[in-house]
Amino acid sequence: MPERTRPPKAFKLQKADDLIGHVLDQLGDLSPSSNQARNIVLATAKKALSEARSRAEQDLLEDGKGKRCAKNLCAAQDEIIKMAFKFASGYVFPVNNRSDAETLTIAAVGGYGRGTLAPGSDIDLLFILPYKQTPWGESVTEYVLYLLWDLGQKVGHAVRSIDECIRMAKADMTVRTATLESRQIIGDLALYDELQQRFADEIVANSGAEFIAAKMAERDERHEKIGNTRFVVEPNIKDGKGGLRDLNTLFWIAKYFYRVRTSAELVKKGVFSRSEFRRFQRSEDFLWAIRCHLHFLTGRSEEKLSFELQQDLAQRLHVSGRAGLRPVERLMKRYFSVAKDVGDLTRIFCTSLEFNHAKDVDVLGRMRKSLSGRRKIKGEKDFVVERGRINIVNDQVFEKDPVNLIKIFWVAGREGLLFHPDALKALTRSRQLIDRQLRQDQQANAYFLKILTHAPSVERILRRMNEADILGKFIPEFGRIVALMQFNMYHHYTVDEHLIRAVGVLAEIVEGGLKDELPLTHELLPHLADLKLLFVALFLHDIAKGRPEDHSTAGARVARKLCPRFGLTPAETDTVAWLIQNHLVMSEISQSRDVQDPQTAANFADIVQSPARLSLLLVLTACDIRAVGPGVWTGWKGSLLRALYYATEPLLSGGHSQISQAERIDAAKERLSQALRDWPANQRDDYIDSHYSTYWVRSEFQLQMEHAKMIRKANQLGQSFAGCVTVKVFEAITELSLYTPDHPRLLSLIAGACTLANADIMGAQISMMRDGHALDTLRLKRSFTADEDERIRALKIIETVQKLLSGEKYLPKDLGRDSKLNKRLKPFTVPTDIYISNSLSTKFTVIEISGLDRTGLLHDLTREIADLSLTIQSAHIGTYGEKAIDVFYVTDLTGMKITDKTRQKKIKESLLEVFAGFEREKKKQRAKRHKKLRAGESLKGLA
Repeated sequence: MPERTRPPKAFKLQKADDLIGHVLDQLGDLSPSSNQARNIVLATAKKALSEARSRAEQDLLEDGKGKRCAKNLCAAQDEIIKMAFKFASGYVFPVNNRSDAETLTIAAVGGYGRGTLAPGSDIDLLFILPYKQTPWGESVTEYVLYLLWDLGQKVGHAVRSIDECIRMAKADMTVRTATLESRQIIGDLALYDELQQRFADEIVANSGAEFIAAKMAERDERHEKIGNTRFVVEPNIKDGKGGLRDLNTLFWIAKYFYRVRTSAELVKKGVFSRSEFRRFQRSEDFLWAIRCHLHFLTGRSEEKLSFELQQDLAQRLHVSGRAGLRPVERLMKRYFSVAKDVGDLTRIFCTSLEFNHAKDVDVLGRMRKSLSGRRKIKGEKDFVVERGRINIVNDQVFEKDPVNLIKIFWVAGREGLLFHPDALKALTRSRQLIDRQLRQDQQANAYFLKILTHAPSVERILRRMNEADILGKFIPEFGRIVALMQFNMYHHYTVDEHLIRAVGVLAEIVEGGLKDELPLTHELLPHLADLKLLFVALFLHDIAKGRPEDHSTAGARVARKLCPRFGLTPAETDTVAWLIQNHLVMSEISQSRDVQDPQTAANFADIVQSPARLSLLLVLTACDIRAVGPGVWTGWKGSLLRALYYATEPLLSGGHSQISQAERIDAAKERLSQALRDWPANQRDDYIDSHYSTYWVRSEFQLQMEHAKMIRKANQLGQSFAGCVTVKVFEAITELSLYTPDHPRLLSLIAGACTLANADIMGAQISMMRDGHALDTLRLKRSFTADEDERIRALKIIETVQKLLSGEKYLPKDLGRDSKLNKRLKPFTVPTDIYISNSLSTKFTVIEISGLDRTGLLHDLTREIADLSLTIQSAHIGTYGEKAIDVFYVTDLTGMKITDKTRQKKIKESLLEVFAGFEREKKKQRAKRHKKLRAGESLKGLA
């Protein structure tokens, strides 16, 4: 049986008998079974529950004790159910001479059965009968249930006899778990005790292996569904990895296997040390505090710690900013530290269970035979293999030679071994041996470099070193970013997890993986002088996150300090530091510049300066982006990186002078002419002459072919408007081209049509033809799994654009204002910046705009650019979580750059107003909502 609910003395709990007395005082001459009496009971219960929740919330705000809050809420709920049962059985449906069949007990099951309850949690009840239902039992059960439902509570319930409970528990693991966690609230105690005794004798006694295997498989499946990492930046406090459900699973198994009633008994059983149990208690209390706060904040059963709630939660917990971290980042660092502790406790528990009871159960869900004995590891005197896991030969291994604290991880990785629980406990006890002397030890650093560059095991071993708190102690700079979350929508993981994953991506490539996703990377890898530099650079590239200065610059400085310690030469250190200093440059340029503009490659070549660094930077950039989170890397980003590489490599290898731009244009024309040789010669020549020079430089051959087919078909049909769609599977984009008479707001209308279709534009290429037509190509981010769905959406956009141009349709003034994205962006602020340059392109003025993203932003920006009498030649649309970075290559209406300073200032002010105007409108809407609230009007349906 679980721990009884014992609320602290400070919590004033209204007892069931007092509540009934209050009801009886108000009844007067009313019959207890009347509707009026029931209304009095309901009102009394509502008031008691409301007051209990208010007191519990106030206590939580004052003392921060989450487990106490959950116990207090549970105790209050118990008294409500007791009142309902006592009033129903004693006053509404009284029986003078009750038969043996007219007995009943109510038990709490599920989370409620553990004696804890969150404000918005379900109330799970089991009504236990002696052998069959009676009219009296049915009436009392219905009275209790309907009262709880009328209180607005979500109640899960079952009405079963003891025989039915046992039969269903044998057949259904969920029922078995619920019965395991049951706790009597009120009723016939003998009935409840009989169920518990039979459950222990008939089910628990002989099914430990089956239960544990099922619970561990259930846990693994839950983790897989939610992302299989505890370091996601919007974690699920209940079901996520490292959340409350993991602690629950641990305790279920402990109750089932070790037959304990309380978590404290696990210390007596030798499963946890006292310090480990204190971690268990602290973790549980913190997670309960977070969960209760979430429910109080939202007024519902909210388990996801979303960005919007994180800031409110930091305020409720009185978390302040410190050491360059915002309050919300400090709160989440604490959360991830707790989630890590939960992982450690689970691992300790499971390995202990496996090794102490190997003949009975394998915690990974497979039955195993008992393994015994040790075997030596060749060349190692301090480590052995025990039951398939690495262990130490005695308790003095680490104290005798602290270098072994690092070496054991190298040996485990080299031999492909997991860790014995005794080795893990010894590591934990010996962490204090990691001091300045060990950090500077040449052999210890040599072992670490071997770990870092051993592709088959590096990700697993680094993660285990991090979980054991060895990595952060051995490299204090890494320790600073452990569990550090960046409060933005772009990064999916904490900084330490991102770094380990980035190293893991490179390891996967080295091992032959990701060939289809990263073809150029695999081409370059054999020609790289030393992969060691890439492993080190990836491990360190974000190590200076969370500092007030630029993390790339600070990271390069950290690398110059650490690389010599790892044994790198001055030249190698310089290369690693350069890679870290510039690790964002290639992705930024490829995604925000016109790669086909020769000036883009020239500017990038000035930064890179050598073919070797270009190759290293490409590989590092690809690994970095892939490790950011699911869906961040796309084939389209890969194609942009490849295009920049191919444009820059000749400039660095000396081959750039072999072919001029004029020759490239002539070659492109000749290639298309050959491909269109089935056209009449005059039509083919006229078509090729209809394009300006820039089209041939900035359009790929395949796109040129699509355009030629589309325009020829339109001309044959006598149509001035046409569109075509190409779904590119590898790049994960849908390419949409439009041929139409030029319109000053064409790109703005296209952007509006895309907004209506919930399509994200990733890039736009605008070309003017000599006959006055515009030829615009949009790259849309893929949203649908099926190619046909992508095609249908793109064709719908083309249709919408045609109707907008003809006046058959108009864009709404509040385009995108009520989108889900805009609501998700509420917690974030991004400074707006407008940068205008004439040095980034030889022919165009480049306008780079960064600020808070929103639905409809691109439409608003392009409309404003059109109003400024500017012509957009190409657009590069980038979204990094909540931040939008949109870059436009523009000219004036005569095709010239914008050189006048006064006009540049006007452009900047107008574009800044696009952001400022939207913010003013938001504030106006908020003020309007508050005014309605003060007037007592409902907010339902308002944005």
